[in-house]
Amino acid sequence: MAPRDYDSEKEKAKRFFEEFYRDGPDGRKEFPYREQLAAVARRQQVALWVALDDVAADEPELAEAVLENVRRYGRVFAAAAHELLPRYGSAQAPARDPLDVYLEHRLLLEQRGRAGGAPRDPQNQFPPELLRRFELYFRAPSCSKALSPRELRASSIGSLVTVEGIVTRASDVRPLLRVATYSCDQCGAETYQPIEGPTFTPLLLCPSRECQTNRSGGRLYLQSRGSKFTKFQELRIQEHSDQVPVGHLPRSLSLHLSGANTRQAQPGDHVRVSGAFLPLLRPGFRQVTQGLLSETFLEGHHVAKVNKSEEEEGGGGELSPEELREITGTEEDFYGKLAASIAPEIFGHEDVKKSLLLLLVGGVERSPRGMRIRGNINICLMGDPGVAKSQLLSYIDRLAPRSQYTTGRGSSGVGLTAAVLRDPHSGELTLEGGSLVLADRGVCCIDEFDKMLEADRVAVHEALEQQSVAVAKAGVMATLNARCAVLAAANPALGRYDPSRSLEHNLQLPAALLSRFDLLWLLQDRPQRDKDLRLAQHITYVHRHCREPPSAFRPLDMKLMRRYLATCKRKEPLVPEALAEFITAAYVELRKEAGAGRDGIYTSARTLLAILRLATALARLRLGDVVEKDDVSEALRLLEATRESLRGDADAAQRCPRPSEAIFGILRDLGGPGGRSLPLPHALEVLGARGFTPAQVGAALDEYEGLNVLQVNPARTRITFV
Repeated sequence: MAPRDYDSEKEKAKRFFEEFYRDGPDGRKEFPYREQLAAVARRQQVALWVALDDVAADEPELAEAVLENVRRYGRVFAAAAHELLPRYGSAQAPARDPLDVYLEHRLLLEQRGRAGGAPRDPQNQFPPELLRRFELYFRAPSCSKALSPRELRASSIGSLVTVEGIVTRASDVRPLLRVATYSCDQCGAETYQPIEGPTFTPLLLCPSRECQTNRSGGRLYLQSRGSKFTKFQELRIQEHSDQVPVGHLPRSLSLHLSGANTRQAQPGDHVRVSGAFLPLLRPGFRQVTQGLLSETFLEGHHVAKVNKSEEEEGGGGELSPEELREITGTEEDFYGKLAASIAPEIFGHEDVKKSLLLLLVGGVERSPRGMRIRGNINICLMGDPGVAKSQLLSYIDRLAPRSQYTTGRGSSGVGLTAAVLRDPHSGELTLEGGSLVLADRGVCCIDEFDKMLEADRVAVHEALEQQSVAVAKAGVMATLNARCAVLAAANPALGRYDPSRSLEHNLQLPAALLSRFDLLWLLQDRPQRDKDLRLAQHITYVHRHCREPPSAFRPLDMKLMRRYLATCKRKEPLVPEALAEFITAAYVELRKEAGAGRDGIYTSARTLLAILRLATALARLRLGDVVEKDDVSEALRLLEATRESLRGDADAAQRCPRPSEAIFGILRDLGGPGGRSLPLPHALEVLGARGFTPAQVGAALDEYEGLNVLQVNPARTRITFV
């Protein structure tokens, strides 16, 4: 390979900045880099972004050279841009700051020194980095493949690479020394030291000709006002869990970000970073003790947040009318269609899938006078082994745009909330977020929830309700956001659920923890011939064909569901005044039925908030701006279904009564042992609290009136049993 002439490469860069153009929408030529240079000259912009796709369109060889030696070509392009800046200065010069006055004074001294005829020492000449008021970064080509930290090799040293991962730790933004300026205490000469790496060795003795001639040995002192500092932040990214081979630990990589790239990501963000892959060389004795092996880091040029919805087809845009028609369809029950598209390979669990769909959508968060009322829905799945609890959790983990999956036995309280660690570079104590913090604005799936130690389980209480994690350790006082929905799965304490024992004896979970879950599903594995036959046929078909059996509708694609759920989350539905009275009446009726914890099921103000969250999530799901009565009725029905599952009534579960049978049973209970009639408005209020719609109540009354079991008076005010 022939040596490169960097002077000619700089001329190519100049030509690229001035001549590259795109065709605009109106047919005119647009010169994006001239506009960037003009913005930098007017100090409206501090970073100059160079896309290598644009460079490859004009100079393919130059783009290949930049990819192979990004740091050297960064200096070449920066020097070319710096020489072009005077041409783009506006007539109105920007307001001068103290650094402008300082640089003008130093340039005047340099010109006087040159006028005297004596050439200046190399270390007394101005480094170009000191005079530049902008930073230059490259954007990787669009065709470049994003690697994981595990796939980086020694051949990538010095090249521009693109890495994907999740941010696990972010340091504070601190000033980084780029050019150190020293002044001599004897001759007053200034010495400049450009700093390329993350560490440097300070100069001590003055190298000027006067001090060398007189042998006075002047000492240098760092002059902070004449030095150049830039913003610096270090991130730690870790490869995605699905990229880690079985039996291996996840790999991590340090990112060194400066200038405009700082404060672009926080712990828990999925990022795609382009930058120079470099070795970390330490000064002096530290490098000797380190040996021949070297640590590596990525000098970031471009940071972009990504999530699972940004796939190869572009992911995060608006849904087209055809896609909306595919989701909603001509049928009315698109809500059931969306729920059945969640884990279609798993048989049954229709109501559980509906509640998981609402968990992905979430309710509306409120903040009255600074008090936060969470909008995320928490769900706990409990039940016998083998009812697909873990499979549902893993599917939600894959479907949610941002999620974390962990298990109870493999997680400690610190691993779930936050850990206090000491930064190896600065020595300061820093916080590293756990699973709940990394899942902020997403879903945290916790399997084997009952296997957690009691001391670790207490750490989840605050995150479940307050949506935050407060840390007070080793003098570090901080509060981290944990605004995530929690989906937990637990097994009964004795292996299988015993209907003869209470809920606390079966689960051995405290009531304070259970009350923080909006929905508690108990999934029991009872032998039923018809159901067992359909389940066996379903599992056998999935095992043979590796897909779900054919059904009346085609399950929606996971990417399309992600985009629709993202559209739903933009809605902020409101509860109308007329519906508020219905919700409060339903809650009062629930409190009256619950009494003092009948069957171990407690009704508190958190139950009312759960009804509101479920109702707003249902309104979001149909892209509505106002919560309707059907949304509240469905929320009450789901709540009643979870309570029926917790009661563990085997006979009731085997009978699976129709809505009309269930309504008639409730009416008989309301009539009392010797009751012959009851007021219809009271009956409608009770049935509405149980989740039955007025249409279902009317159909049941018509059916049993036709059977001559009950009669309703013409004014529709009383029900009389025959």
